[in-house]
Amino acid sequence: MNEPSAPRKPPFTLPDGMTFDPENGARAFVRHGHTGFLGMQYRDHGADWMELAMPWREDLVGVEETGVLASGPIISLLDNATSMSVWTRQGIFSPQVTLDLRIDYVRAATPGKTIIARAECYQVRRSMAFVRGVAHDGDANDPVAHTAGIFMLVGGQEWSRP
Repeated sequence: MNEPSAPRKPPFTLPDGMTFDPENGARAFVRHGHTGFLGMQYRDHGADWMELAMPWREDLVGVEETGVLASGPIISLLDNATSMSVWTRQGIFSPQVTLDLRIDYVRAATPGKTIIARAECYQVRRSMAFVRGVAHDGDANDPVAHTAGIFMLVGGQEWSRP
Protein backbone atom coordinates (compact mmCIF):
# COMPACT_ATOMS: atom_id res chain seq x y z
CA MET A 1 0.00 0.00 0.00
CA ASN A 2 1.37 3.39 -0.98
CA GLU A 3 1.67 6.04 1.65
CA PRO A 4 0.15 9.42 0.84
CA SER A 5 2.72 11.77 -0.55
CA ALA A 6 3.49 15.11 1.01
CA PRO A 7 2.27 18.18 -0.88
CA ARG A 8 4.70 19.17 -3.61
CA LYS A 9 6.72 22.28 -2.89
CA PRO A 10 7.89 24.51 -5.72
CA PRO A 11 11.61 24.05 -6.37
CA PHE A 12 12.27 27.78 -6.25
CA THR A 13 10.35 30.89 -5.34
CA LEU A 14 11.20 34.54 -5.77
CA PRO A 15 10.63 37.22 -3.18
CA ASP A 16 7.88 39.58 -4.32
CA GLY A 17 9.30 42.73 -5.88
CA MET A 18 12.84 41.43 -6.35
CA THR A 19 14.68 44.27 -8.10
CA PHE A 20 16.54 43.76 -11.36
CA ASP A 21 19.90 45.43 -11.88
CA PRO A 22 20.32 45.20 -15.68
CA GLU A 23 24.10 45.02 -15.80
CA ASN A 24 24.63 42.61 -12.91
CA GLY A 25 21.52 40.60 -13.76
CA ALA A 26 22.52 40.16 -17.39
CA ARG A 27 26.10 39.28 -16.45
CA ALA A 28 24.76 36.59 -14.09
CA PHE A 29 22.34 35.15 -16.66
CA VAL A 30 24.91 34.89 -19.42
CA ARG A 31 27.26 32.81 -17.27
CA HIS A 32 24.86 29.89 -16.86
CA GLY A 33 22.71 27.45 -18.80
CA HIS A 34 21.85 27.94 -22.43
CA THR A 35 23.05 31.56 -22.57
CA GLY A 36 26.36 30.54 -21.03
CA PHE A 37 26.81 27.70 -23.50
CA LEU A 38 26.17 30.06 -26.41
CA GLY A 39 28.69 32.56 -25.01
CA MET A 40 26.32 35.53 -24.77
CA GLN A 41 27.78 38.67 -23.24
CA TYR A 42 26.32 41.79 -21.67
CA ARG A 43 27.10 44.98 -23.66
CA ASP A 44 24.91 47.85 -22.50
CA HIS A 45 21.45 48.91 -21.38
CA GLY A 46 19.18 51.93 -20.95
CA ALA A 47 15.91 52.59 -19.16
CA ASP A 48 13.93 50.23 -21.42
CA TRP A 49 16.49 48.43 -23.58
CA MET A 50 19.18 45.77 -23.32
CA GLU A 51 22.09 44.94 -25.59
CA LEU A 52 23.75 41.52 -25.65
CA ALA A 53 26.43 40.10 -27.92
CA MET A 54 27.33 36.60 -29.08
CA PRO A 55 30.78 36.06 -30.59
CA TRP A 56 31.02 33.90 -33.70
CA ARG A 57 32.05 30.32 -32.96
CA GLU A 58 32.64 27.48 -35.38
CA ASP A 59 30.41 25.10 -33.42
CA LEU A 60 27.47 27.51 -33.85
CA VAL A 61 27.74 27.53 -37.65
CA GLY A 62 24.68 26.23 -39.51
CA VAL A 63 26.28 25.22 -42.82
CA GLU A 64 29.97 24.42 -42.57
CA GLU A 65 30.77 25.46 -46.17
CA THR A 66 29.48 29.01 -45.61
CA GLY A 67 30.60 29.72 -42.05
CA VAL A 68 27.29 31.49 -41.37
CA LEU A 69 25.89 31.16 -37.85
CA ALA A 70 22.83 28.95 -37.49
CA SER A 71 19.51 30.68 -36.88
CA GLY A 72 18.92 29.03 -33.48
CA PRO A 73 21.65 30.89 -31.58
CA ILE A 74 20.53 34.20 -33.12
CA ILE A 75 16.92 33.50 -32.07
CA SER A 76 18.14 32.70 -28.53
CA LEU A 77 20.16 35.92 -28.43
CA LEU A 78 17.12 37.98 -29.46
CA ASP A 79 14.85 36.09 -27.02
CA ASN A 80 17.22 36.80 -24.12
CA ALA A 81 17.76 40.46 -25.03
CA THR A 82 14.03 41.11 -25.40
CA SER A 83 13.25 39.28 -22.15
CA MET A 84 15.85 41.23 -20.21
CA SER A 85 14.56 44.50 -21.70
CA VAL A 86 11.23 43.81 -19.95
CA TRP A 87 12.94 43.39 -16.57
CA THR A 88 15.03 46.48 -17.27
CA ARG A 89 11.97 48.61 -18.03
CA GLN A 90 10.08 47.32 -14.98
CA GLY A 91 13.10 47.49 -12.68
CA ILE A 92 12.14 44.13 -11.17
CA PHE A 93 12.87 40.52 -11.90
CA SER A 94 9.66 38.57 -12.27
CA PRO A 95 8.80 35.38 -14.12
CA GLN A 96 7.57 35.73 -17.67
CA VAL A 97 6.91 33.52 -20.65
CA THR A 98 7.72 34.17 -24.30
CA LEU A 99 4.20 34.22 -25.72
CA ASP A 100 5.11 35.30 -29.25
CA LEU A 101 8.47 36.12 -30.83
CA ARG A 102 8.62 36.82 -34.53
CA ILE A 103 12.02 36.85 -36.22
CA ASP A 104 12.42 38.37 -39.67
CA TYR A 105 15.78 37.51 -41.20
CA VAL A 106 17.01 40.21 -43.55
CA ARG A 107 20.32 38.59 -44.52
CA ALA A 108 22.87 36.00 -43.47
CA ALA A 109 25.25 36.94 -40.67
CA THR A 110 28.81 37.64 -41.81
CA PRO A 111 31.06 34.65 -40.99
CA GLY A 112 33.52 35.37 -38.19
CA LYS A 113 31.68 38.41 -36.81
CA THR A 114 30.06 38.87 -33.41
CA ILE A 115 26.26 39.23 -33.46
CA ILE A 116 24.84 42.07 -31.39
CA ALA A 117 21.19 42.14 -30.30
CA ARG A 118 19.61 45.36 -29.09
CA ALA A 119 16.08 44.99 -27.76
CA GLU A 120 13.56 47.42 -26.35
CA CYS A 121 10.48 46.92 -24.20
CA TYR A 122 8.21 49.65 -25.54
CA GLN A 123 4.97 48.87 -23.69
CA VAL A 124 3.94 47.07 -20.49
CA ARG A 125 0.34 46.22 -19.69
CA ARG A 126 -1.22 44.34 -16.79
CA SER A 127 -0.27 40.89 -18.03
CA MET A 128 1.84 41.49 -21.14
CA ALA A 129 4.99 43.27 -22.24
CA PHE A 130 5.65 44.24 -25.86
CA VAL A 131 9.17 44.17 -27.29
CA ARG A 132 11.09 44.79 -30.49
CA GLY A 133 14.70 44.51 -31.46
CA VAL A 134 17.37 44.05 -34.06
CA ALA A 135 20.39 41.77 -34.47
CA HIS A 136 23.38 42.93 -36.49
CA ASP A 137 27.03 42.05 -36.94
CA GLY A 138 28.56 45.49 -36.50
CA ASP A 139 26.29 47.94 -38.32
CA ALA A 140 22.82 48.45 -36.87
CA ASN A 141 21.79 50.03 -40.18
CA ASP A 142 22.53 46.72 -41.93
CA PRO A 143 20.63 44.24 -39.70
CA VAL A 144 20.77 40.46 -39.82
CA ALA A 145 17.30 40.17 -38.27
CA HIS A 146 14.43 42.12 -36.74
CA THR A 147 12.22 40.85 -33.94
CA ALA A 148 8.90 41.76 -32.38
CA GLY A 149 7.29 39.90 -29.54
CA ILE A 150 5.04 39.65 -26.54
CA PHE A 151 5.90 38.28 -23.11
CA MET A 152 3.22 37.08 -20.73
CA LEU A 153 3.90 38.44 -17.26
CA VAL A 154 3.28 35.99 -14.45
CA GLY A 155 2.46 37.77 -11.20
CA GLY A 156 3.43 36.73 -7.71
CA GLN A 157 4.25 33.08 -7.22
CA GLU A 158 1.68 31.78 -9.70
CA TRP A 159 4.44 30.41 -11.93
CA SER A 160 5.60 27.95 -9.29
CA ARG A 161 2.31 26.23 -8.55
CA PRO A 162 2.54 22.41 -8.60
